[in-house]
Amino acid sequence: MTTRAELFAAEDAGWIEFREALAALSLDQYELPGYYAEGWSVKDLIGHIGAWAAESQCVLEQIRGGTFDDNPIDVDALNQRFFETNRDLPLSVVRAEAWAAHTRMLTEFGRLPLVTPPAESWFVEGGAQHYAEHLPRLREWAAELLGRPGIGP
Repeated sequence: MTTRAELFAAEDAGWIEFREALAALSLDQYELPGYYAEGWSVKDLIGHIGAWAAESQCVLEQIRGGTFDDNPIDVDALNQRFFETNRDLPLSVVRAEAWAAHTRMLTEFGRLPLVTPPAESWFVEGGAQHYAEHLPRLREWAAELLGRPGIGP
């Protein structure tokens, strides 16, 4: 098991890297579909990242409270629900919710008296590992957008 300090450091590094990749784009570019073939935009990605951070925060709170039930979850169904929930929200709301969920996840992780394997897993998968999973496509999509004539930052 990794130490709490190492987990926080990895989370911080991943969050910074994710935010830097986002900073390459203008706010208008966040709204353009094409990040994923299913019509996702960067705004949808931010909503996705934020929703999983919120889910992780809830699980971490359950772990701390002793009410966590480690039953399998339907990741695809949750992804679809998160997408549909955030799809029509304005970018400002999606970003605020994602940043708040990130903060709440960090706070709840810090409140754990003991970092158990499920807590570590949810923290890493809801954060650093999740950013790393999406960063290659985000960078690729940003380069694609920045290379289009008339669509600069």
